[in-house]
Formats: sequence, C-alpha cells, structure tokens
Amino acid sequence: MTQTQRANAFLALHKAPGGFILGNAWDAGSAILMAAEGFKAIATTSAGVAFSIGKPDYRVGDPRVAVSREETLARLAELTSAVDIPVNADLEDGYGEAPEAVAETVRLAVAAGAAGGNIEDIGAGPDLYDEALSVERIAAARAAAPHFVLNARTDALQIAGPEGLAEAIRRGNRYLEAGADCVFVPGTGDLDLIRTLVREIAGPLNIVVGLTSANATARQMLEAGVQRISTGGSIARAALGLVRRAARELLDEGTFGYGAGQIGQGELNALYSTARLNAGTPEPR
Repeated sequence: MTQTQRANAFLALHKAPGGFILGNAWDAGSAILMAAEGFKAIATTSAGVAFSIGKPDYRVGDPRVAVSREETLARLAELTSAVDIPVNADLEDGYGEAPEAVAETVRLAVAAGAAGGNIEDIGAGPDLYDEALSVERIAAARAAAPHFVLNARTDALQIAGPEGLAEAIRRGNRYLEAGADCVFVPGTGDLDLIRTLVREIAGPLNIVVGLTSANATARQMLEAGVQRISTGGSIARAALGLVRRAARELLDEGTFGYGAGQIGQGELNALYSTARLNAGTPEPR
C-alpha cells in the first residue's frame, strides 16, 4: 500500500464501530511479529525506541541523551518498510515548540511512510504548552499533511491527575476543532473516568494501557466507547523485564527457566523470511 492508502485504512479504523487495539512496536522485528499476530495497525513507541538504543524517554531535558528526531524517523522508516499495515508514529512534541517545527516533523514522518502520528502538548519542561499555542501546533500539523491520522495527545491528566480532567476535555475538544482525528489522554485506567472522557470529548478517544493501573480490561474500555487502545512502551518494558530476570536467574541460580516462553528459532526464521520476501520493493509514498 502507498502512504495515502495506509492513512485511509488507518482513518477507517477510527470510524469503525467497536474500536480497535493498536500494538506499539519498537523495531522491525517486533513490528513484524505484531502484524503476524493480527493487529490491524501498529505504532512506534518513543519509550521502546529510546530504550532499544540505550537512551531515556519522556521529558528528557538534556539533548545529549535524548532521542533525536533523526533517530526517531530512521526507526520509523524501518518499521514502515517491514510491514504492510498502517504505522502510527510517536512524534513526541513534534521536536520543537513552534508550530513550524511540528509541521516539518509531520511532513518528514509522512515521507518515512507513517499513516498517522501523535503530537504531545508537553515538551521537556514540567508544564504543558500554552493552550492557544498547543491548538496552533495541531492546526499546523493538520495543514502539513492532509492524508495523515493526527492523534493529538494532552498530558493534562498525566501531570495533574484527576484534577486535570476538565483541562484534558477542553484541550481535547479544541484539538479536534483544529483538525485532529483522535484525542489521546494518557494517565488513567479508571473506567468511570474513561466514560466521562468518552462522553465529553467530541471525537475518537485513545487510551493507553500498561502505563497505569486499570480497573477494566481492553474489551471493557472499547465497550465503554474508547475508539483506540494503545500499549505505549509497556510491551517493550516487559521485554526488558525478561532480560533482567534472565540475567539474574543465570547469575544467581545458574538455571535457564527464562527460556520457557521463547519462540522457536525455526518459527522466527520462517516469519521474518516471509515478511522480508513479501515486502519487496516499497511502493511510492
């Protein structure tokens, strides 16, 4: 599929009854595996990408250790060339406060094959961007890429907890008016609060699971009206948790129980060989 076809297919998922679950991958191998397991679309995860290259994630104030835009886009291109389903790009805050910086980042993400992407309303600092500026940033992203599913993220709940609910709703609706296709509100797994967000935000809602404790399953969230569920960096962190447990088991006990859940070499060889052969020559964007 071309980039435009992927974007159209991705947008259709945001309009389909019942919603969908989006798996967050961090490299080509995890992307291929998730696609093979049946996800209709996948996304990158800034946390997973950062940790895979040995860097920190989220509000990283020191540019010397932060993941650069170039690194993010290079990894994005690896994922979009590895699978033939829509890929959503985690674009952080657009790699710049100014609307022009956000627009350029979105254009580069489209060139790398992304069907859509997240734009956050917080940078490396402790506070959200000014609300009016945040709206301008979403409008600039929309203007930069008509065929792109724009997921506007607000960290109002993430920063302030339940006291940030009113601000999250207000910002979410303003972002939709500015051209966003979906509103992403991380920071809660509470079903009652999620129902409030669904009721008060006038467009598709994205909830992330695995980041906070939840009193509901993904199916219950979808039944409550959530349109899009993502996993964020939780699967990547779980994979790193296995690495730590394996290391401790080997060094402390000398046993190999960590290997019980591994996928067989032959199965992975067949999966990745087929995926690469089917990928062929990328179509024009």
